[in-house]
Amino acid sequence: MLTGIVFDALDVTRMDRFWLDATRGLTGGLRLRFVPTSKPKTAHKNRLHLDLAGGPDWEAEVARLLALGATRVDIGQGDVPWDVLADPESNEFCVLRPGHPGVLADSGLVAICLDVAQEDLCEQGAFWESQADWHVAESHDWGVRLRPRPTSSVSLVMGPPAAPKTARNRLRLHVTHRDRESGEFLDPGGNEFHVTD
Repeated sequence: MLTGIVFDALDVTRMDRFWLDATRGLTGGLRLRFVPTSKPKTAHKNRLHLDLAGGPDWEAEVARLLALGATRVDIGQGDVPWDVLADPESNEFCVLRPGHPGVLADSGLVAICLDVAQEDLCEQGAFWESQADWHVAESHDWGVRLRPRPTSSVSLVMGPPAAPKTARNRLRLHVTHRDRESGEFLDPGGNEFHVTD
């Protein structure tokens, strides 16, 4: 079962505080865990990121996140109905504006987003449906959305474009699985994930 996200962090305490405040502690039952690293984030976009709903006053929400220590970043998104920010250690995340399909589908912490190449969507969707123990709620050209049962305010969205894999992913999914040994594994797209029993 998908139970959380693991972040590599240079400053575990600062990152824990930022994300607790950024999400207002509302993570749909998922745990955000921060593990120490000495390696700073590279210039490449992360393959895994969070989308947060900005709400009707999304401009004030963006200002609140900036005051917490986020920064605006340009990853080539162009003119889109969301704002791309980065946490204090340069991990990208999005704040979705009202009317965005993700906001219409969820509330609170809108989505965990995993980059998946178009040709790998079926394989990755089936893999994560089995590992997360979540069901496919939507399947479109843009990607696949998985949800837990019972439905909560979080979903796992997979789709293109897939950022190049240049090193170990800084953010990784965490699952609990009684019938599998604990450790770090790779999904079919080469993304690391953690398993504990």
